[in-house]
Amino acid sequence: MQPKALTGRDRDEALRTLRESGTTRPPLDILVVGGGVTGAGAALDATTRGLATALVEASDWGSGTSQWSTKLVHGGLRYLQMLDFGLVHEALTERGLLLRSLAPHLVKPMPFLIPLEHRVWQRAYYGAGVTLYDLLANALPGQRALPIHQHAGRRGLHREFPDLREGRAIGAVKYWDATVDDARLVSTLVRTAHTYGASVASRTRAVGLLREGDRIVGARLRDEETGEVFEARANQVVSCAGVWTEEVGGLTGDPSCLRVMASKGIHLVVPRDRIRGTSGLFLQTERSVLFFIPWARYWIIGTTDTPWRLDRGHPVATATDIDYVLEHANSVLTTHLTRDDVVGWYAGLRPLLQPGVEGDTDSAKVSREHTVVSPLPGLTVVGGGKLTTYRVMAKDAVDLSLGDRASELPSITHQIPLLGAVGEAAMRRRMPALRDRFGWSEQITDHLLHRYGSLVEQLLDLIVEDPSLARPLEHAPAYLRVEIAYACISEGVLHLEDVMMRRTRLYYEEPRKGLAAVPEIAEIAVQWLGWNEAREAGEVEAYERRVLADEAAARETTDEAAVAARDRVLQGVRR
Repeated sequence: MQPKALTGRDRDEALRTLRESGTTRPPLDILVVGGGVTGAGAALDATTRGLATALVEASDWGSGTSQWSTKLVHGGLRYLQMLDFGLVHEALTERGLLLRSLAPHLVKPMPFLIPLEHRVWQRAYYGAGVTLYDLLANALPGQRALPIHQHAGRRGLHREFPDLREGRAIGAVKYWDATVDDARLVSTLVRTAHTYGASVASRTRAVGLLREGDRIVGARLRDEETGEVFEARANQVVSCAGVWTEEVGGLTGDPSCLRVMASKGIHLVVPRDRIRGTSGLFLQTERSVLFFIPWARYWIIGTTDTPWRLDRGHPVATATDIDYVLEHANSVLTTHLTRDDVVGWYAGLRPLLQPGVEGDTDSAKVSREHTVVSPLPGLTVVGGGKLTTYRVMAKDAVDLSLGDRASELPSITHQIPLLGAVGEAAMRRRMPALRDRFGWSEQITDHLLHRYGSLVEQLLDLIVEDPSLARPLEHAPAYLRVEIAYACISEGVLHLEDVMMRRTRLYYEEPRKGLAAVPEIAEIAVQWLGWNEAREAGEVEAYERRVLADEAAARETTDEAAVAARDRVLQGVRR
């Protein structure tokens, strides 16, 4: 299947398809609401079953929970402690599929260390848990995707993580999981679904559900770029709204049958040279888990786990959150991290299914297992889950929406590689020649492979057209100019924010959230998106205001004060 670009014209065509559904065209078979990882997966699942499918997202692709994860594709080692064997086995199955065939370019193997403080019982306890983890993974069909775990003594632990504080551990258990750029996974899923025939429209919000009697027959949608409201008809509406699950369900006029709690987690980004270590680190705190994850030139350190009861569209990291992670990191490191070491940070919300009880809930004890229900004929709602198991959640949602037809049209996404996966190994072998040709470093070519896989060929075509695109960005040299051009013409970019936050990760990979790189990036966007001077100035101002707002929030100590500070800065911003 030849990869399709995702352009503004494609969005226009998708909106036309939605408007005409049920009038000059037949109703859609499936309308998916929510363009995070589960919704994108559902659109791919439905369209590869041969169903007429459309996907809408209120903001940019992956702009909710999916862009703010811990960047892990994992089995959920800590869920073994909850004896959640089914969930762990399911997640390990999906991890293996992603590593071996679905997205080997996006998903990268990563070793992790669990430090041990007690020689006998902890080694036996964690050793047994990780052994079960390996057994569940290696019982799966096909070649083993990752090495089995190992035990290390004090000396071996120090070799792999020299900056772990002396006396913190007498050894470690080393196991393997994987990392992924979450927003990149979502955008690749969307493009893959589009390539297979799905109509996809970002910044298209569901503002109502169409109802005839007791049946849902479509949705009322608003184009957030123009304000136009219109109706789209579909035989089935599938809600993959994450932390907004109750809100979308409430559009029926009935209370949603799924209650989802939003739990906030924040992460810090610290330069790689501030902590010596070659493996990730996994520890438990009194309120959550503490990960040190190698991430290109940085460490990602997190996370927190606290209830969030404010605007679900804009979670913020507070000074209290940042200090909490720094304090716990410093308690185990020989080096001392300060606010000055924090290059970037981000906050996201986990959509956790609530137990059927009122009152406060400890989010760390709520299962991440997903649930799929049909509160009304024609409407399917999926809630809970985690990034690793997006494909299973999507499959279950489409299965339920099809009812008896699911056995006639079974899911085949377990055998559909995402764009860039096919040919990735051959592209890898071409990289030494490309390094010589363009003067790129090994870090640059590794970066390109893990973002684009075989789609690097399309970037090379752009460079032939404009050789200046082979240069790194002046103020963000980890990215090439061609990546900005490619995002603009092939990856569905509508705003500068889309480039800064999700097509690249400059929002937290560069100081001041990449503001120094904005003029050059905006200049490239002008060339490839055709913005005029007024549009360019407005996009730059909007992103600068967002940066100032998030910085203001991070100086406050409570969620309420942080949201208020953010809103004060954003007040009066118009696009």
